[in-house]
Amino acid sequence: MSLIQLAEKRWLPDPVIRIGMRRLLRERLQVEEQRANGDYDEALDRFADQQRQSLVTIDTHRANEQHYEVPAEFFQLVLGPRLKYSCGWWANPQSSLEDSENLMLELTCRRAQIEDGMSILDLGCGWGSLTLWLAEHYPNSRITSLSNSKSQREFIQSRCKDLGFKNVQVLTEDVGIFDTYLRFDRVVSVEMFEHVRNHENLLRRISSWLEDHGKLFVHIFCHRNLAYAFETDGEKNWMGRHFFSGGIMPAEDLFLRYQQDLQVAQNWWINGGHYARTCENWLSNQDEQSGAVRDALGSCQSADAADVVSQRWRMFFMACAELFKFNDGNEWGVGHYLFEKPADGRS
Repeated sequence: MSLIQLAEKRWLPDPVIRIGMRRLLRERLQVEEQRANGDYDEALDRFADQQRQSLVTIDTHRANEQHYEVPAEFFQLVLGPRLKYSCGWWANPQSSLEDSENLMLELTCRRAQIEDGMSILDLGCGWGSLTLWLAEHYPNSRITSLSNSKSQREFIQSRCKDLGFKNVQVLTEDVGIFDTYLRFDRVVSVEMFEHVRNHENLLRRISSWLEDHGKLFVHIFCHRNLAYAFETDGEKNWMGRHFFSGGIMPAEDLFLRYQQDLQVAQNWWINGGHYARTCENWLSNQDEQSGAVRDALGSCQSADAADVVSQRWRMFFMACAELFKFNDGNEWGVGHYLFEKPADGRS
């Protein structure tokens, strides 16, 4: 039996599992550093060129099963009250998970320069944390939310009905082929671009959805210098196989390679410690309600299978926490980007 299988059966203690995770992170860095051969810019240029040859998204069905068709009850037990399935902003040691959700949502809207009355597309809306925040704080805005998950659409629609929001439309579409005649003042995407391979193609289409004065705001997790794809083969690619099929780890400067249709007007780096603390809180929530979590995950599988899936989620949260706290949060972190149309109006 492999170490991964021992970990999935909870036959290894968490501290031992975390040691193994940190070792794998060091190995990943060594491999990617060797591939870059000391020239990060050239390596990133090569990666960007490779992605230009790809479809916009790949393995979307598997990625959907891994994250977005998991029962809503699981995420209601594990995430914060706003069900924000992405990095929070931790202002101080006393902050709660709820505080971190609210502060990052506020920061996102401020950096996206959102104003009441705008037409806004929430691209990759998840369980609706940003959509519902926008509907609440910008009541005169018109919000269109897009997810490739039917269950997420139904969940958000139910929440809008309960809260009395009339300014939200939720669509179930594959972003890889989605197109629309609608035009928006803002397009906002939080932790969806990591599931995209051909960013240049997607940015071209987003540009056509924006009003002339419109802007795109993107929130991604990323590495400071290196970009790489998540693979699914081999024991060391456990993350790609179970949680991130078709995904990539962008580099902080990856989007600077795609400036034809939309241009980065401003960007920000957020230390990975914010995400590490977010993941540790998700793990704590899962452990505090472990029985309810197993029941939620076992709604469509056997008890033994639910135990394994529950442990995989624990390992996922641990792995993400270890990744983002690596090197004091200075290796992997979060990038914010505000895009504008080129001044010459090419788009």
